[in-house]
Amino acid sequence: MTSAKPALPRHIELDALRGFAVMGILLMNIIGFALLEMAYVNPAVYGMSNNADTISWFLSFVLVDGKMRGLFTLLFGASMMLIIARAEAKGENAAKVHFTRMGWLALFGLAHFFLVWFGDILFLYAVIGCLAWFVADWDSDELIRKALLIYAMGFIAYLLFMGGMFYLEYLAEMAGPGSESDADYRDMLSEIAPGAAVTAEEIAKYQGSYFQILTDKLTNKWDGPLILLVMNGLETLPLMMLGMAFYKNGFMTGQWDAARYRSFGLRLVGWGLLLMLPLAWLVWASGFDPLIAINASLAWSIPSRMLLTLGFAALLILLIQKLAHHSILQRIAAAGRVAFTNYLGTSILMTFIFYGWGLGLFGQFGRAELYLFVLGTWIVMLLWSQPWLSHFRYGPLEWLWRSLARGQMQKMRVE
Repeated sequence: MTSAKPALPRHIELDALRGFAVMGILLMNIIGFALLEMAYVNPAVYGMSNNADTISWFLSFVLVDGKMRGLFTLLFGASMMLIIARAEAKGENAAKVHFTRMGWLALFGLAHFFLVWFGDILFLYAVIGCLAWFVADWDSDELIRKALLIYAMGFIAYLLFMGGMFYLEYLAEMAGPGSESDADYRDMLSEIAPGAAVTAEEIAKYQGSYFQILTDKLTNKWDGPLILLVMNGLETLPLMMLGMAFYKNGFMTGQWDAARYRSFGLRLVGWGLLLMLPLAWLVWASGFDPLIAINASLAWSIPSRMLLTLGFAALLILLIQKLAHHSILQRIAAAGRVAFTNYLGTSILMTFIFYGWGLGLFGQFGRAELYLFVLGTWIVMLLWSQPWLSHFRYGPLEWLWRSLARGQMQKMRVE
């Protein structure tokens, strides 16, 4: 019997990046918590009443939407490699550890979707994480090459799928009012740009009882996790693979020199903004035309999302290394160590604030005002995470996940 290898150290870069990601993802998710679902991709649907709302949409569209989720996905891939390495260092069956963790994560994700909030990404990560296992032994260069190929394939598929909306619009114009094509086009528009009646119905639903919201999910949105898997799989898998590759080549753990991080980050952010800013202008100049807005948000921005995600990661690692001993950075890293609890806890807190079973504030605020709730939640994350970890090894949900995945209660208190 071989002796176990020494335990691998923690990386402040991974912890703090995860903290930035779990805080940053709320900047995007707050729209889904507090406004109509389609306000994610078409700001004109709801919550745009003044210049502050327009500016907040612009900044979110350019800098946040898809990028914080992308950062989270990179970190998931990197953490997957770290957990596999730790399992092997302890002489454990790495495959069993990984797939058991993914199985429980999938169940957490389904519970999150049905019982708390429709915007779950955990089920998606669990399924894609299972697929990612089969490429975990590839070297970093191969992971990067194949990830970029899959990402490009996903981009093309999204262009064709979303571009079909313009073709349907063309067919409706050619066939004229009253035609079958016109009816199909109007049905599509009612989905992506709901009218006043549909808007009022959705607001009433989320301001209603918990049972009303749950029943709607079980009857009308039961396939939501599967739809997200189909729609986002070809973006999530390559980003996860890049996280795995950048763990292997030292990027995610701070092993590159500062000049390389700076050059990499500035170049990618620069190129990303060159692609993203014209898209934002196009959406605004079109008067937030629903077809242009949804295509820009979901399809046309795919290349710039990757560039900005990777560029932000590099620049954040530079910042983390520079401020590694600062008290605020230490609190952000602590928030990252309990990111699972912070992520699910945020969903519970936000749905309590906005849904009818809680304070019932759904649909009551503009986009700009919602960021006050984000700021308040960030403060909560930073205040509780570090003191908790001074007494306990894991966050509450991290402990539960780890105990379930390993089939035994884990030690919780710091000795």
